[in-house]
Amino acid sequence: MRKDIIEIRWHGRGGQGAITAAKIVANAAFASGYKGAVMTPTFGTERRGAAVFTSLKISRDKIYDLSPISTPDMIIVLDHTLLDEVDVAAGLKENGLVVLNGGKPVEEYDFKGRKVAVCDVTHHAVTAGLPPGIVNSGIIGAFCRATGLVELDVLLEAIKKEFSGKRPELNAKAAQIAYDNTAIGGI
Repeated sequence: MRKDIIEIRWHGRGGQGAITAAKIVANAAFASGYKGAVMTPTFGTERRGAAVFTSLKISRDKIYDLSPISTPDMIIVLDHTLLDEVDVAAGLKENGLVVLNGGKPVEEYDFKGRKVAVCDVTHHAVTAGLPPGIVNSGIIGAFCRATGLVELDVLLEAIKKEFSGKRPELNAKAAQIAYDNTAIGGI
C-alpha cells in the first residue's frame, strides 16, 4: 500500500448523506490539487436508517488502487449511535483520527490512543436552518477543522455546488458552524 494515500472511511445511516459528504470532500480535494481522489461507496441493506459506510482515498498523485480500505487513516462518523452497533474504529491505524458527530465532550470518547474530534453536528445543522437529521454538510466542517487537508473555503464552495438548488447557503453555514465548534482531543 502506498504511504502517500490518505484513506478515510465514512460511517453513517442510510439517508444521512455519508456518500454525498465523501463525494464533496473528494471534489474539494481534487480542486485543491490532489491528483487522486477515489470514492468507493458500499451498499448493504439499502434502506433509510441502516448502518452504511463508504471509502475515500486521496493523494497528491494519481490513484490506481480501487481496493476497499481495511486500515484507514481516518474514520468519520455521522451518527454517534453507531458506536453501540458497529465497530467503526475497526482497522483504524494506531495514530489515526476519529471525527464524530456527538453531543458529549471530546474527553468522554475513548478510541484507545487515537486523536478524536467531536462536534454536535446535529445541533449545529438545525442552528444553521437545516431540517433535523441533515448532518452531512456539518460533518464536512468538522472534518476540515480536524484534518486541515482541504481549506474550508474550498469545501464551502464544493458544498454550495453540490447542493445548488437545495439550500446551498444553509448547508455551507452548517459546515462553517461545525468547523467553528469542533473540539479536538485524544492521544
